Amino acid sequence: PTSSNSLSSGINAEYGEKRAKNFSIGGDIQPKRDLRRFVRWPKYVRLQRQKKTLYQRLKVPPSVNQFTQTLDKQTATNLFKLLKKYKPETAAEKKDRLKSMADAGKTEAGKKPTVVKFGLNHVTALVEKKKAQLVVIAHDVDPIELVVWMPALCRKMNIPYCIVKGKARLGQVVHKKTAAVLAITSVKAEDKNALNNLVSSVTTNYNDRFEEIRKTWGGGL
Repeated sequence: PTSSNSLSSGINAEYGEKRAKNFSIGGDIQPKRDLRRFVRWPKYVRLQRQKKTLYQRLKVPPSVNQFTQTLDKQTATNLFKLLKKYKPETAAEKKDRLKSMADAGKTEAGKKPTVVKFGLNHVTALVEKKKAQLVVIAHDVDPIELVVWMPALCRKMNIPYCIVKGKARLGQVVHKKTAAVLAITSVKAEDKNALNNLVSSVTTNYNDRFEEIRKTWGGGL
């Protein structure tokens, strides 16, 4: 009869012992490895990463570095809630509106709707005429020279401004791929309180910190 010790050692040999894996051809399946380092990434991805590294390595002047100081998440959420209420009409909505006006026999356009203003030249003109109540600038405009002067203009004209992430999110508000800047010129009575809260918040974070932002360099890590 077989002893109990030899029986247990036989079971261990069959089930318990760990066999060394053989990764040669025709052997065990290779383990999953992180191959991202060896991927040939698209050119735009490589440029994004190189640009980010350069901004960390080189000393970045304050006028460019200010675009890294974006609005906090809670305030940005409230801002985009307000912006979405004043989206401009799409081409299809405009066509339907004009068709319904034509069917009703109306010729006057009527009162202009209250909507968000966009376009760099348009917003600049509104700021210079002091018609804008709040200016929203994207942090990732490329080339940055397009908007690098906008915060200084807003401060000079004493108009509240803020910097948010990012141009694609601003573009969604106005039915475009991207938008560099948006401006709120007026709101309905029920939204005035929300706008005042946003204005006071961004004024504290941006307009009132002009001297500090003007002297803060970036990069150089």
